Amino acid sequence: MKNTFLFVGLLGLLATCTPKISRTTSADLSADRFRFKAGQPPLISVHRGGGDLKGYPENCLESFAYVARQIGRPGAPAVIECDIDLTKDSVLVMMHDATLERTTTGTGKLIDRTYADVKTLKLEDNMGNPTAFRVPTLNQILTWGRAHVLFTLDVKRNVSFASVIDQVRQTKTENNVAIITYNAQDAALVHKLAPDLMISVTIRNPAEYDRLHELGIPDNRMLAFVGVKTPEASLYSFLHGKGISTILGTLGNLDKQAAAKGDGLYKEWTSAGADMLSTDRPLEVNRVLK
Repeated sequence: MKNTFLFVGLLGLLATCTPKISRTTSADLSADRFRFKAGQPPLISVHRGGGDLKGYPENCLESFAYVARQIGRPGAPAVIECDIDLTKDSVLVMMHDATLERTTTGTGKLIDRTYADVKTLKLEDNMGNPTAFRVPTLNQILTWGRAHVLFTLDVKRNVSFASVIDQVRQTKTENNVAIITYNAQDAALVHKLAPDLMISVTIRNPAEYDRLHELGIPDNRMLAFVGVKTPEASLYSFLHGKGISTILGTLGNLDKQAAAKGDGLYKEWTSAGADMLSTDRPLEVNRVLK
């Protein structure tokens, strides 16, 4: 009996010591969360997965986990916007720049280095401080993120959409991701390759929507990036009427405006119709929206 009590006590201790990465449910992490439904809390998309915080580099698994803990809310999981590029030996890794100098302790072009070389480098935060963290692969971040976050995946020019979709299939993260595209032709290609996946498309006016619609992309696969300036209210109404969620890019000028005039602007922008804010200031946005 004494041993039984000891065993139960140890289980309880382990349960309390296990870190909670995020406060999400399987329902929160469904691809349905990318679609518009009236009354849903707005989402926060973390540009490059973070990086403006000391000690936490961009496109870094540890940064993703840290930010997800800070901003994940019931019904509103963290959205990690992150960048995918390619090593010399065709390993898909998380990296925004074509060169290594700004974000790692390495030098030269990423495409000239094998993954064996790249994984020995240390990541640096945006203040130039080296950290203990390493360059993650796409497979690693998708495998981790399946239970914790949603992703919008920015595919760099060296990388084929087909190879990214293959990794999504392998990691069974179809319900966690939207593929970012920058023109209608790429959006049509992604839809042809993976008609079940969500696609982030640029729609700043009805004409851009019409072009996507003509290419056969259905409304229920679109997630609309409306630009980096606040659009007319009519654009939000137009897209919401079709069941399409919207992303406002506050990264850059709008983030600077909020920092100067008050973070309450984030609330104004979501109240106006932005369903997701893509930002370099996720902690500040979260304080306002929660």
